[in-house]
Amino acid sequence: MSVLVSNWSKNVQAVPSNYVLPQEKRPENLNAPVCKTIPVIDLGQLGGPDRADLIQQIMKACQDFGLFQVINHGVSEELMDDTMNLFKEFFNMPAEEKAEYYSEDKTKTFRLYTSGQNYKKDDVNYWKDSLMHSCYPLEDYIQSWPEKPARYREVVGAYAVEVRKLSMRVLDLICEGLGIEFSYLGNELSKNQGLVINHCPPCPDPSLVGWAL
Repeated sequence: MSVLVSNWSKNVQAVPSNYVLPQEKRPENLNAPVCKTIPVIDLGQLGGPDRADLIQQIMKACQDFGLFQVINHGVSEELMDDTMNLFKEFFNMPAEEKAEYYSEDKTKTFRLYTSGQNYKKDDVNYWKDSLMHSCYPLEDYIQSWPEKPARYREVVGAYAVEVRKLSMRVLDLICEGLGIEFSYLGNELSKNQGLVINHCPPCPDPSLVGWAL
């Protein structure tokens, strides 16, 4: 059986034993609090009178959660949809076309891999495949990306550029909240940009499986 879940999962009626989590590790049995309210930051308010309040929302989200969702961020919905559709097309390609990109070498700037970072060593494998792209500077890495599906490099490259701009914008807002100079976090501290896509195909019994980066 291929190690890539996307290659065989459509044809199985039961979860293979090496993907079944032990009872105590299944999500419903973990004694962990559930967060139902991830902070949402509306970047469309930056030009208005509530800028100072928005900066404080960002800082509080960083302190309390370590993450937040942004809306009205300037990345077009059309580009996001186009990019997601290309990712879906990639994972739906024939196994032999995806095989050349599969690698467990973590030093590669583009690779397709499965489960966690250590498929062969994991006691239980995770129900997902992943794509990892190094993205910045784009011209140094884009030639290692797939040429199929058509327009993959063009569209995903445009998306990576927009995400980079958005990331730098958010980092500058954090700098403002910290009272330090703009671009402080955008120099050596953020020179490495990666884009990871996790693909979790439909599963015959999702309650049995796990997911991890």
